[in-house]
Amino acid sequence: MKQLTAFFKLFFFISLLLLACLTRAQEVDDEREFSYKEDSDVGPAHWGEIRPEWKECSSGKMQSPIDLLNERVEVVSHLGKLKRSYKPSGATLINRGHDIMLRWPGGAGHIQINGTLYQLRQLHWHSPSEHTINGRRFDMEVHLVHQSDNNRTAVIGIMYKIGRPDSFLSMMKHDLESIAEMRDVEKFIGNIDPKLIKLGSRKYYRYIGSLTTPPCTQNIIWTIVRKVRTVSRQQIELIRDAVHDDSEANARPIQPVHERLVELYRPRDGSN
Repeated sequence: MKQLTAFFKLFFFISLLLLACLTRAQEVDDEREFSYKEDSDVGPAHWGEIRPEWKECSSGKMQSPIDLLNERVEVVSHLGKLKRSYKPSGATLINRGHDIMLRWPGGAGHIQINGTLYQLRQLHWHSPSEHTINGRRFDMEVHLVHQSDNNRTAVIGIMYKIGRPDSFLSMMKHDLESIAEMRDVEKFIGNIDPKLIKLGSRKYYRYIGSLTTPPCTQNIIWTIVRKVRTVSRQQIELIRDAVHDDSEANARPIQPVHERLVELYRPRDGSN
């Protein structure tokens, strides 16, 4: 019996490790190889030159972020309400060099898109926002990164402007402060419930894009919540101070839309 128990514990640990690898293989964990400074030799304009496997950062035609321009958006109702089924799960925090990542090694529930389940694996923050609406850039954007069993990625983006404090970040304050001086160390912080991250609107934009950091992998399903929520200036400063790098921002410049379809889901009843 003890041998069987030990086997299951080992199997569970290996499963978590494999799940983590699936997620982390998509994005670069050590972000010291590139910079967000536009005048840098390793800045956004040069990301595609740093490594051969990052070439899509320069050559890709479906890159993110983009400007969500009213004149370009097709208003639809067939996409349906965003189906989130999240659950509290054990989470870790890590300072990746240009951002702070909150990770759920075993997943934290899922969203459903076109009948496919995408497990929530991690989230991270960008300031200012990466996406813009009608040319306007906001003060912060959070990306919730999900992955399906066939290794497709879907990201939910929520944008914020300066105003009342965000309740989820208020809850995370102590943990964010605790990793301010820790670099590349993944700290377990207990169960975190992603349902506490509020959307505030049923309307959302949908388009196919890419990761916004190298390797800029394409065919990412993007869902950007239409409502811009609020965050306090102190909370944004907390996240930037915790990163503790030389950049004042960690947002990639806007990328060309090219011929892509950008949809805005609006419920038939016209509600928010």
